[in-house]
Amino acid sequence: MAEISAKLVQELRQKTGAGMMDCKKALIENDGSIEAAIDWLRKKGIAKADKASSRIAAEGLVETYIQPDGQVGVLIEVNCQTDFVARNDAFKSLVKSLAQQAASADSVEALLAQSYIENSSITVDEAIKQAIATLGENIQVRRFVSFAPAGTPGVVDSYIHTGGRVGVLVELGAKTEAAAGNEEFQGLAKNVAMQVAACPNVEYVSVEQIPAEFVQKEKEIEMGKDDLGNKPENIREKIVQGRIEKRLKETTLLDQPYIRDQSISVEELIKQVKSKVGEDIQVNRFVRYVLGEGIEKQEVSFADEVAAQMGAK
Repeated sequence: MAEISAKLVQELRQKTGAGMMDCKKALIENDGSIEAAIDWLRKKGIAKADKASSRIAAEGLVETYIQPDGQVGVLIEVNCQTDFVARNDAFKSLVKSLAQQAASADSVEALLAQSYIENSSITVDEAIKQAIATLGENIQVRRFVSFAPAGTPGVVDSYIHTGGRVGVLVELGAKTEAAAGNEEFQGLAKNVAMQVAACPNVEYVSVEQIPAEFVQKEKEIEMGKDDLGNKPENIREKIVQGRIEKRLKETTLLDQPYIRDQSISVEELIKQVKSKVGEDIQVNRFVRYVLGEGIEKQEVSFADEVAAQMGAK
């Protein structure tokens, strides 16, 4: 067998854009022949996939999976490069499978290493690479979170808004299994998920959950505002306190006007359901994903993209 040097691996990598380990394996399988290794990588779909992996993926879908009994739920974001691919049925099917698969993983890395539920002969990572080769775009599992009521009665539910661009996962708790199985209780979980989707500023369930550091920072900001500069100290304190209380309520779920009945708050809605169920109910936690948030998108004009592709040939 020919010696596979680092220089040879690097040369193949530059020609194909494939990963270092894939290049090394391709050269080993083909006795160090660059051309044969290129063909091997192309047949595996690796060359095209890994070259695509350098492209920015800020489109895609936010998807959920809820176990039939409502005891496990997943919220996942899978990115691709264009909205065109995000609407592709093959991509949608992949994302749904990944959402279900993520219910048994505790990290993205662990998810990628699992056997793929749609084809146990390959890993999730390999399934994604095959999809990249087929669809011609970078695809990445960016993040996911899973909820499961830990040893206490409860239910997990979700809501997807605007065609997979906003997703919410919520967990509600009760005192008994009977309450957790109540239709009113389960309906509340869905309504709370919809509420969170409609409230981009909401970060906490209640004011009591807000960290002291957040409150102190808000106070410092308010105290430093120019419109308070000429007011007496005691007046400034009262004004700032009022502003902070208003700001804190804007970030808490329970203080929001209920989207289906603006005359009551979410907290009052929960109290109404409590009276029907006959026992205490609480919102344990929630997560809200917005597709592509925090990803710096690369702005390239169509003309520049065509020119770049022509120059690469």
